[in-house]
Amino acid sequence: MFHLLSLIFRYLFIFVIYLFIFAIIRLIYLDIKGMTQVKEARPYLKLINRKEQLPFKVKEVYTIEKTVTIGRKKENDIIINDPYISNQHVKIISDEGSFFVEDIDSANGTYLNGDRIIDVVELKSGDRIRLGQIEFLFIEE
Repeated sequence: MFHLLSLIFRYLFIFVIYLFIFAIIRLIYLDIKGMTQVKEARPYLKLINRKEQLPFKVKEVYTIEKTVTIGRKKENDIIINDPYISNQHVKIISDEGSFFVEDIDSANGTYLNGDRIIDVVELKSGDRIRLGQIEFLFIEE
């Protein structure tokens, strides 16, 4: 009786080990498969501020499609409830593969790399855009 139970537990243990090894190999395969898939690179805005220090909700990353408006109104593509941001504060425009930033007559202004922008300015990857209490990093891959 003891010999039979020992034999059953032995084969059950070997089965569990093989199942565990199979699960690990499957996870490695799925991870490698996910890395090799080419994703379409889209430009995005990355929040530089520490999210938990802001008194309002804001996402870490915002992808940029064609034209994006940022402000407090619900009609904007990116809504940020910062009291220092105007209802319609800034517009990011895509034109022939380049991106441009334009201040839409905001009360507190929009700053690009520390300089206040007055006219439409072309964005380059790594540019810092500050509006209100928020600062974004423009990334174009």
